[in-house]
Amino acid sequence: MKNTYKNLRLVLGDQLNANHSWFKEKSDDVVYVIAELHQEASYTTHHIQKVCAFFCAMENFAAALSEAGHHVLHLTLDDTVRYHSLPELLQALIEQYQIQQFEYQLPDEYRLRAQLAGFSESLEITVKCYETEHFYVNESMLKKEFKAGKSHRMEAFYRKMRKRFNILMEGEQPLGGQWNYDEQNRNKLKPTDFEKVPEPLLFQNDILLIIERIKRHKIQAIGRIDSTLLWPVTRIQARELVDYFCEHCLEHFGHFQDAMSCELDDAFAQKQWCLLHSRLSFALNIKMISPDYVVNKAIDFYLKNQSRVSLSQIEGFVRQIIGWREFIRGIYWANMPKYAQLNALSAHNPLPSWFWDGNTKMNCVKHAIVQSLDFAYAHHIQRLMVTGNFCLLAGINPDEVDEWYLGIYIDAIEWVEMPNTRGMSQFADGGIVGSKAYAASGNYIKKMSDYCGKCHYDVSQVVGKKACPFNSLYWRFMNVHEAQFSANPRQKLVYANWYKKQLSQRAEILNQAETYLIEIENL
Repeated sequence: MKNTYKNLRLVLGDQLNANHSWFKEKSDDVVYVIAELHQEASYTTHHIQKVCAFFCAMENFAAALSEAGHHVLHLTLDDTVRYHSLPELLQALIEQYQIQQFEYQLPDEYRLRAQLAGFSESLEITVKCYETEHFYVNESMLKKEFKAGKSHRMEAFYRKMRKRFNILMEGEQPLGGQWNYDEQNRNKLKPTDFEKVPEPLLFQNDILLIIERIKRHKIQAIGRIDSTLLWPVTRIQARELVDYFCEHCLEHFGHFQDAMSCELDDAFAQKQWCLLHSRLSFALNIKMISPDYVVNKAIDFYLKNQSRVSLSQIEGFVRQIIGWREFIRGIYWANMPKYAQLNALSAHNPLPSWFWDGNTKMNCVKHAIVQSLDFAYAHHIQRLMVTGNFCLLAGINPDEVDEWYLGIYIDAIEWVEMPNTRGMSQFADGGIVGSKAYAASGNYIKKMSDYCGKCHYDVSQVVGKKACPFNSLYWRFMNVHEAQFSANPRQKLVYANWYKKQLSQRAEILNQAETYLIEIENL
């Protein structure tokens, strides 16, 4: 390494975009810094697989940049331990290498963007910031599309995206004449469907040295890990996963994207934990691959294999990426930092301790939590309609729910986690993300999974010692929040059914729910 450089460029752990314009030209005056930071490893309690995956991907990216001829400082926890924050490290590097210009890409988390903005203002050298060049919607477009405090709906945004970027379109109309095939995406996996679920593509990345380093620096973590990491940590691996999804999962993805199963445990080893999902969210969120690369590859495969892949399959996948992912990002940046304090339903109960070990008798919740601890992953319906639904019904403080989701999932970065959790799942934003609370009784879980057959509780019972907790808690939730939801057209039938019940029956259900809340640690 040289002793001096004119320009220091910071690459954060979720900015591993090899296609960024920064890297098109090499310069002996520029040094890139990629650093493991105690600040980032400890701002919440992360899953051990998440910390290892970030560190491993950062190390591989640094090596790739060096091999391409760039000057790179890859700093581990051993190198950065004496710095309490990112600004402290940057200030030391600026002085050490006599830097004249500091450059960074806009962070996708509010706390980091604010931290770097404050640091930049204190510098007496030139500072430049850039976009990450990753998303479909750039910063200026975000400000036009999303307004603070205003309710937005994903479907309208999604249709704009389809038109703007000419994705699955025929002129001004959607391919096939229909925008959304969501109604065809809600099928339960039956035993006769199990053969459609392929073995997942798992990688074998050696992370022993990273694990030792994390332990040596006493970084607190949750979850389980082996000596190798199954997640993609290079762009080559991420692209392999895209190809594998297209070839083996896309054919049935849309039909079963909301399905959940525990029966696959015995019949098909570990296939149940990811089913037909792509598991590309980590690679996307750290920018090893771009959303347009993924969408283009999937659509190209569909166009070449229409005898296998129907329009409803590809549309369901594309909607998650160009619709929901970009939409959630817009919600986040339009409403931060106030969004992080929203608690529209005044939920203040503590998160049950079994969220950290899965020691609950509710089979659906146990399964989702244990899977999350084992793999740092659960698909969107497990997050929304099992663990999230329980927290919503039980009135768990959204701060604690946010912290759990942010820590336990490998793809959880605040911009994508918080609107999904505090907004979509917990309705703490009062309807900015969704038009109604995604509350459901045990019947929904029975409809979409095979969890209920092996559960301690009886999903058909609302009251009694073996009654499914989701049932009475659901009615309690709707009763407590009647003023907020009874006028909602999407909830009218729910309240009509509640009002039909005799007062004595309502009281019995509410008493059952209160008993479960009191005994929540023993559920």
